[in-house]
Amino acid sequence: MARIDTAYNYFMTTYGDNIGNRYESHKKSELRDTYNKIVKANKDSPLYKIKDTEDMGRFAIDIKEHANSMALSVSNLTSAGDDISAIMDKRIASASQPDAIGVMYVGDDDADVEPFSIEVDALAVPQINTGNFLPIDGHDFEQGQYSFDLDIKNHSYEFQFNVNDGENNLNVLSKIVRLLNTSDVGLNANLISDEKANSKAIQISSKATGHEPEDNLLFSISSSISWRELNTLGIDKVTQLPSNSSFKLNGNEHQSLSNTFTVNKMFELTLKSLSDGPVQVGLMQDTEALSRGINQLLDSYNGMIDIGLKYNGAHQNRTLFNEISSIANNQADKLNQVGITSDELGHLTLDKEALADTVNSENSRTAFNTLNELKNSISKAAQKASINPMAYVDKAIVEYKNPGKTLSAPYATSAYSGMMVNYGL
Repeated sequence: MARIDTAYNYFMTTYGDNIGNRYESHKKSELRDTYNKIVKANKDSPLYKIKDTEDMGRFAIDIKEHANSMALSVSNLTSAGDDISAIMDKRIASASQPDAIGVMYVGDDDADVEPFSIEVDALAVPQINTGNFLPIDGHDFEQGQYSFDLDIKNHSYEFQFNVNDGENNLNVLSKIVRLLNTSDVGLNANLISDEKANSKAIQISSKATGHEPEDNLLFSISSSISWRELNTLGIDKVTQLPSNSSFKLNGNEHQSLSNTFTVNKMFELTLKSLSDGPVQVGLMQDTEALSRGINQLLDSYNGMIDIGLKYNGAHQNRTLFNEISSIANNQADKLNQVGITSDELGHLTLDKEALADTVNSENSRTAFNTLNELKNSISKAAQKASINPMAYVDKAIVEYKNPGKTLSAPYATSAYSGMMVNYGL
């Protein structure tokens, strides 16, 4: 069990912060296709035993996640069509400080677009109520039934909770947090800790941000019946008032209730942090979107090369590295013509100016054919590695299946195949 915990802990600490991508949602037909590929991959697979190495689980996770990264970069390049050249006709917004402002074009394809500047002075923040810190092993609540009232968005709710005999403060606080989170009334509740005092408190924040001029609060908590218990909890105390985002559009001051809003019905902006002076927002120029997509594709490719080199250095197993690096090796001359070169380790880099010159020349169709060939090769490699990452780890063959009489084994690979291993074999 410790080995499984180690693998999952590695996954969460290394890849757990990755934000979901819109290309990660799939149709039923796509999920069915993936299932069929798993069945096919396992149908003729021999019975094997994984070699007992501590980094085996990490290697399987690395392969799976980097294969997913490669697949997402391919999806990004083909969002406007299967042919990469279609991205040249797609309107893609850009901001000069992407870490401060996220931007997406939502206007019509034939609309006249004027660039603009925005300077972020303040972000919209939610209301936060923080309760009193109570010793987790204490018993500040007597057995009984209690309630408190919540007023939010012109709606009133009554929350009731029971305190059973022998329940300590931690039991009661946890019960109230679950009650608020499962009610789905526009609040998030969690427990915060004071480690030195071995105590915890309830912190409640609104999902909404900002406020209207006539009302400074987004929610309020009160109780006329259980006022003693509410006073003990302290969750009626406001520790952060909600506030609007503040920014300047072309020098003119504006405010918004949220950090996400549209400008001129063409650009959807998401404020992430305060800007360092004015940020220029507009459409990407010519090959800028193409260069960014190709760079993302090459970054994901180089990440898989690094995983192959890492495992080869530890186990002298070049299977993954050879398979991935062969993609660029087989297209080296063609890739050079579109500004993509390889270094001594097999990493690919892009010369943006060379790419722009090639796709805008009379040989543009040949250039796009080369890019499509690279994209398709990377997509095929990502799919293979994602379906069966254990094909690249050290293992010992125990028994081959009877040729011509194989049976499907659809459950042989899990989402992260190889993480759960019976070391007693």
